[in-house]
Amino acid sequence: MQKPPQSTDFALKETSPNIGAGSITGDKLSCTYDLVEQMQYLYVRVVKAKDLPGKDVSGSCDPYVEVKLGNYKGVTKHFEKKSNPEWNQVFAFSKDRIQASILEAVVKDKDFVVDDFMGRVIFELNDIPKRIPPDSPLAPQWYRLDDRKGVRVKGELMLAVWMGTQADEAFPDAWHSDAATVGPEGVNNIRSKVYLSPKLWYVRVNVIEAQDLLPTDKSRYPEVFVKVVYGNQALRTRISQSKSINPMWNEDLMFVAAEPFEEPLFLTVEDRVGSGKDEVLGKCVIALQNVQRRLDHKPVNTRWFNLEKHAIVDGEQKKEIKFASRIHLRVCLDGGYHVLDESTHYTSDLRPTAKQLWKPSIGILELGVISAVGLMPMKAKDSRGTTDAYCVAKYGQKWVRTRTIVDSFTPKWNEQYTWEVFDPCTVISIGVFDNGHIHGGDKGGKDSRIGKVRIRLSTLEADRVYTHSYPLLVLHPSGVKKMGEIQLAVRFTCSSLVNMLHMYSHPLLPKMHYIHPLSVIQLDSLRHQAMQIVSMRLNRAEPPLRKEVVEYMLDVDSHMWSMRRSKANFFRIMGVLSGVITVGKWLDQICNWKNPLTTILIHVLFIILVLYPELILPTIFLYLFLIGIWNFRWRPRHPPHMDTRLSHADAAHPDERDEEFDTFPTSRPSDIVRMRYDRLRSIAGRVQTVVGDMATQGERFQSLLSWRDPRATTLFVTFCLIAAIVLYVTPFQVVSLLTGIYVLRHPRFRHKLPSAPLNFFRRLPARSDRFSLNISNAEL
Repeated sequence: MQKPPQSTDFALKETSPNIGAGSITGDKLSCTYDLVEQMQYLYVRVVKAKDLPGKDVSGSCDPYVEVKLGNYKGVTKHFEKKSNPEWNQVFAFSKDRIQASILEAVVKDKDFVVDDFMGRVIFELNDIPKRIPPDSPLAPQWYRLDDRKGVRVKGELMLAVWMGTQADEAFPDAWHSDAATVGPEGVNNIRSKVYLSPKLWYVRVNVIEAQDLLPTDKSRYPEVFVKVVYGNQALRTRISQSKSINPMWNEDLMFVAAEPFEEPLFLTVEDRVGSGKDEVLGKCVIALQNVQRRLDHKPVNTRWFNLEKHAIVDGEQKKEIKFASRIHLRVCLDGGYHVLDESTHYTSDLRPTAKQLWKPSIGILELGVISAVGLMPMKAKDSRGTTDAYCVAKYGQKWVRTRTIVDSFTPKWNEQYTWEVFDPCTVISIGVFDNGHIHGGDKGGKDSRIGKVRIRLSTLEADRVYTHSYPLLVLHPSGVKKMGEIQLAVRFTCSSLVNMLHMYSHPLLPKMHYIHPLSVIQLDSLRHQAMQIVSMRLNRAEPPLRKEVVEYMLDVDSHMWSMRRSKANFFRIMGVLSGVITVGKWLDQICNWKNPLTTILIHVLFIILVLYPELILPTIFLYLFLIGIWNFRWRPRHPPHMDTRLSHADAAHPDERDEEFDTFPTSRPSDIVRMRYDRLRSIAGRVQTVVGDMATQGERFQSLLSWRDPRATTLFVTFCLIAAIVLYVTPFQVVSLLTGIYVLRHPRFRHKLPSAPLNFFRRLPARSDRFSLNISNAEL
């Protein structure tokens, strides 16, 4: 039974924004910055001043410039005791908010009580020129300063004033009038920026053997293992089977490292001398800058490293001068792998680490972040709710962050970004966040997540502009909540259709993943380490892309257990199998002659295919072709979006949602944990029964020839002999025809009891009677 559609409030909505300055030609827009609405700004670049008069007793001044436009005022930094200061700061005033006809640039002297007026320059807005990129930047000019009466005074100010749009190169670093309430210490945290993920490598350490180890206790066989530490990653080999002073391992240890390599590999050889007690037999340090880089599966050269023995004297660790031992290693940076740092279902990049192995790009992805509406208040300010929203988009190694729109539930960003596309089967992620650091420093707390949108490029038609409003749906402990809507414009431009179609025949991951595959456990551990490295590096940028933002975009907690997700995945499997179940029901209706005309037609088709078997495959492929052409009329016209029905987000029990939001390890009371454990045991018991039934059916097939039941095997072997003789002397078409007619026979010739072959199969033995043990009823 098909589920009813989800609420229209949670659905994707197509929009018609005024993008491309209103000029549209077919599906393509006519200007380069064409996926967003044009926003007009008045730009003022304050470059420098000269010959400013002294205002202090000492004859010096502490100048700064105040740029005023109506009620908006931007202020440069001030210099102490400098009559020829240089600022080179840009101010941007939104044209929509301009309510004045005069622009003032006032030079003032910083003072303890009242700042002294030094002079000003006035511009009529009607006289300000308009600049349209890609024109070169407007050259700044020197302007003489006037006093309040318009009389010339000493000093000059170099300015450039022009009207432009958000496409201007001065836009990202400019002070914006809509953020006038943000102090100088927080301006850097609200600007738009582009970030690049660090280049990640897999570090493979193949521990081969060690020689001439010197254990303290020479009367026992040493139990030696090797421990390797890189950053916060630590792995160890198994204890060597050759318990001697020349142990062997031949074991691979894998780590994730990011360029530039800031830390070396620390390797220690240790002896397990007792329970929980290990003795260090030697250490060595390996700098990754000197490690060989491998691009294919060919092994790199091995190398012997000397182990330094350390001794503790008077509580201080000192290096022994005497040579201790050495270890044989094969260390390399594997550039043929793609280092996974995202959830495998939503990856945005599949290229190997080594740039030499990259294939040419197949197209360009353009994203226009237009606006958001209906955002929920994320924090309180002056006894009222407020939101300072910004967007983060991630595709490949490139992250973009829009500017923060201060104190607005309907922010308008209108920023456009571009990425190169190397594989169409990738996903771009766009998240909306509330800025908790607009007052500078870390006193604002964390940046709160508002919502996230994902768009799979393979679902987009080439060269078409998609303009939609995406609901920002977030699962809360109280249920699904809509946090607002974000309006996006997306265009995927394909540079070569042949190359893009050819990509569908290539492996999804680089070939090293198939030649030397990593285990699922290894990949999951390495992905977690890669996420931590990326979040740490981007958190150190200026301004930082916060750790909580990066982790949310990369789905750090996607591997955690969730009853809701488990149910959703179960019903996804049932949805996949529903087609098979539907075909089975249809065949049952054919066999039971529910529709005699259809059954007769199937008889005729079956006889034709048996008599002309060369028509079977062409008929199947023609049928699939016709189904595909028929479904083309109902093809999806919009990018897929989050479905609350499919994810069971709207039907989850409150306790299931509370369990999903629980920390790891749990922080819930013991009675709740006990109840959830019992529920999990009950579900696992049903899963255990289904798996056991599947194993039983497989073991019954195995018992046909195993003589576990000698009478059943005798009957089956005799049947096989008779069937072989009959099939040798009877044409295959005759056998197929008779079998088909028997299966499609009329219900009048059928029995309600199970058939003889099914009864025979169900009587076959399985190993389930040897599997279960008697459980004592004694209480522990």
